[in-house]
Amino acid sequence: MNGHDVPADPDPAPQPDQYPVEWEADVVLRDGTTTHVRPIRPSDAAALQRFHMGQSERSTYLRFFANIERLSDRDLERFTVVDHSERVALVAVKRVGQDLREDIIGVARFDKVAPHEAEVAFNIADAEQGRGLGSVLLEHLAAAARERGVRRFSAEVLPQNGKMLAVFQEAGYVVSQHVDDGIVAVSVDLDPTDRSREVMADREHRAEARSMHGLLTARRVLLVGPGPTAEPGTAERLLAERVLANALRDPGDGTFEVVGVAAPGGPEPLAPPVGERHGERHGERHGEGEPSHVDDGRHGWHGQHDRHDHGAAHGHLHDAATAAELVEELVEELDDEAAAPPVRFRARIADVPGPVDLALLALPPREAIAATAELERLGVRAVVVLSAGFAETGPDGLALQRDLLRTAHTAGMRVVGPATYGLLTTHAGHRLNASLAEVEPVAGSIGIFCQSAPTAVTLLATALRRRIGISSFVSAGHRADVSGNDLMQFWQDDPETSVVCLYLESIGNPRKFSRIARRLASVKPVVVVTAGRSGQVVPPGHAVRSTRAPRRTLDEMLRQSGVIHAENTHHLVDIAQLLAIQPLPSGRRIGILASSAALTALVAEAAVSAGLVVSDCSTFLPEDADDERIESAVAALYAPDACDVVVAVHVPTVRPRVGTVSRAVARAAAASGRTTVASVLGLHGLAAELSAPNPADPDGPRLHVPAYSTPEDAVAAVGAVVGYARWRDADHGTVDRPEGVDSDRARAIVEGALAGDSVVDLDAGTTARLLAAYGIELWPSRRVRTADEAVAAAHEIGWPVALKSTAESLRHRADLGGVRLDIGDEDELRADVEQMRASLAAVLPAGNPGRALTGESGTGADMHTGTAPFEVQRMADAGVACVVRSTEDQLFGPVVSFGLAGDAVDLLGDVSYGVPPLTDVDVATMVRSIRAAPRLFGYMGAPVADTAALEDLLARMSLMADELPELRSVELYPVVVAEHGAAVLGARVQVAGAQRADTLRRALPG
Repeated sequence: MNGHDVPADPDPAPQPDQYPVEWEADVVLRDGTTTHVRPIRPSDAAALQRFHMGQSERSTYLRFFANIERLSDRDLERFTVVDHSERVALVAVKRVGQDLREDIIGVARFDKVAPHEAEVAFNIADAEQGRGLGSVLLEHLAAAARERGVRRFSAEVLPQNGKMLAVFQEAGYVVSQHVDDGIVAVSVDLDPTDRSREVMADREHRAEARSMHGLLTARRVLLVGPGPTAEPGTAERLLAERVLANALRDPGDGTFEVVGVAAPGGPEPLAPPVGERHGERHGERHGEGEPSHVDDGRHGWHGQHDRHDHGAAHGHLHDAATAAELVEELVEELDDEAAAPPVRFRARIADVPGPVDLALLALPPREAIAATAELERLGVRAVVVLSAGFAETGPDGLALQRDLLRTAHTAGMRVVGPATYGLLTTHAGHRLNASLAEVEPVAGSIGIFCQSAPTAVTLLATALRRRIGISSFVSAGHRADVSGNDLMQFWQDDPETSVVCLYLESIGNPRKFSRIARRLASVKPVVVVTAGRSGQVVPPGHAVRSTRAPRRTLDEMLRQSGVIHAENTHHLVDIAQLLAIQPLPSGRRIGILASSAALTALVAEAAVSAGLVVSDCSTFLPEDADDERIESAVAALYAPDACDVVVAVHVPTVRPRVGTVSRAVARAAAASGRTTVASVLGLHGLAAELSAPNPADPDGPRLHVPAYSTPEDAVAAVGAVVGYARWRDADHGTVDRPEGVDSDRARAIVEGALAGDSVVDLDAGTTARLLAAYGIELWPSRRVRTADEAVAAAHEIGWPVALKSTAESLRHRADLGGVRLDIGDEDELRADVEQMRASLAAVLPAGNPGRALTGESGTGADMHTGTAPFEVQRMADAGVACVVRSTEDQLFGPVVSFGLAGDAVDLLGDVSYGVPPLTDVDVATMVRSIRAAPRLFGYMGAPVADTAALEDLLARMSLMADELPELRSVELYPVVVAEHGAAVLGARVQVAGAQRADTLRRALPG
């Protein structure tokens, strides 16, 4: 595409510090595989020549408008030596061949032809077309172009190059094109649009879901252990033996190839799998695809019909002998099996025939990296790294973890781990246990994601004990690559999963999490537990940005997303079992059936505390109630419109439990379809006593009422689920773009003020212009030194006026004499100037009262030092003083806050938070959720404030913070909300280089 590359002498080679390493990224393609995108380097000349010569004549013609068999040395230098500013080129690369060299599979470049316009060209390898590589490169090239001030791409495309035209047209940008002399001239406006964001999010969803589909439907699995060099009892050896024992006991619906783990009946693995063994490829070895001599007929096969329970479910790794002994015990049994062998042993990775879907590595870090490099030829889609020793060990380990990711991603593989407990799935036809769990959970509809292995043990054991079913489970360990975001993308479309549960020790990209979770929660419930209520815990091994956001920011982000935020793992499972086997409640009226009046009262109190409404149909049944009375009470409780949820509590104190109440409740729940929970002494999870036939399918699975350990647990689960059901039924609003917004002008103002990565305080004029670009009017003010200047300023801006001190410690402090309001004439203003000067001298720091009086620290809209101790501003209409702020956090991105002005509000933390983009409903909720909100709505007879104007201001602030990641902080204070309108009387803005994680390009962590 585009045969008119800029003819110019090659630029000098860029210095190393000019190389934009931040443009490097690993990405997921349309088919779920990965690749690495980076800026081109002069050393890429040979790879670029190979790429060019590997293209078909048609592809070369479409790119250069001519058949060029080989690039000249001058062309190679011009294409590979760029300045990363006026001339930029990105390449997508993958590692191939025995030497694992990097080959280029796609090139995207632009050359500036005007200050804000660049000519663009793309070239995708013939073999890689159709995988979405062109759209990925366009996203990354557009992001780089915006950083360099380019706002428009232009290109000349041959009409027959339909694929390239489609890349532009389908990206969601504003595109115009016309035909001139048989050439299609294309112009692409690079400003993001709602459509371009939707397109990117949809492509991201499909690619990441496809990636996880390949992971969770793996049929051919390779297990690589540490080989004979590992001493008995080492972590890697124990991990490999545990997985092998699981596979021998029950390989599920897949097959296992095993390398570097003790052969059944043999003393040690016959060959080390990796490391110095790479050299064996060039020596004598078995032919590729042929079993080594260790494949002597003793294959692993043990179906579910003869499963053995060796040890406690999901227990920790035992001593060195346990797993090995189990392997040999199972193999003795397998010798008599006649079925085809699903477990085969190989001497080396090189002997494993392809293709392989999934690889499990229990190796030290450097050997794990070497083994990953060998897996490329097998077509492996994902690597599960069971072993540790990476980022949690410090900087050297972090470097190894990054090497692992780069090796895997350039070979097209995703990485689960390191230090993962593994994964398992119960999908029909794809049942697989690639984890350390010795006993698999019951098949069901709950998808579980967690990070650390100890948490995985707890969650799986709890699910097994309660007999609740799991569709799939993934432990991400250090979450170096595969994260909860990836699994949510998959579970959204997975018909086997109806409930999503996540235990998150850290959230690497909260903005992306919020975006994905909100879409998922609209169709399936999402239950989340975070390690610490703030989400600010960073466990060893997790590469996560730091945050200074308030602790409530995470709660607000989850609330906006419709996520159920559980208190702990016990609460998470309580909620999950209700969601998995009961319908969503239709309301919050709760009917109680208890075994005593006192118990009824206690449950009612718990229900009210959970935000539920106790229905009048609530009653109790004494222990000696006969069958007729039980049936009558249950029928009344399940009468039409009696309540929305039933809580049955049966705790006999003297008489034995006979199950009459439980069975009656289960039958009524099944017949009515009404949400029901129970707390019955001796029952927990899914119990036969609390089950009944499904009236719609009598011969099908029985319907269960979930049982809880305590009534409080049952009510807490109901409260959480009722809250989710109400969120799901509610109108969440839309992200509207207010009128009068000029994003281009705002962008130009910010870019003109930036000074590298340094934080810059905008002056009053620049602040006013920036706010005006988003339709926010900053009321003018004048700084003055004397009474005469104050009077002149008042005449200029209009009476009545306010007089304020510019001393930082006295901003907005009327109680300390720093503010005088409603000054109506010259005499009063002159007197106030002198009185303020005298009174401030008494309260300002004694060490340097002169400096404090001059206001060198700045105030209002003027952040710069000066010598004027006073500020004059026209009075706004009386109203409620508010504060609106925005902070760009390294982890959460923009965080907008709102509260009323005053020390009490600050001290009590009566502030609401929102994470942009905010809908109109989000904004309205922010205004109404603070405890002092009644002051805006006519409290104690005061006039009702113009909340519509306030919400409009918050919406504009949210949009500005979302669109301009360079805004380090914005403060609008005070904002006076009167009966008609909201006046912004003061503003401060700081800008610095953008550091936002969730940008307008798709990229994996790493």
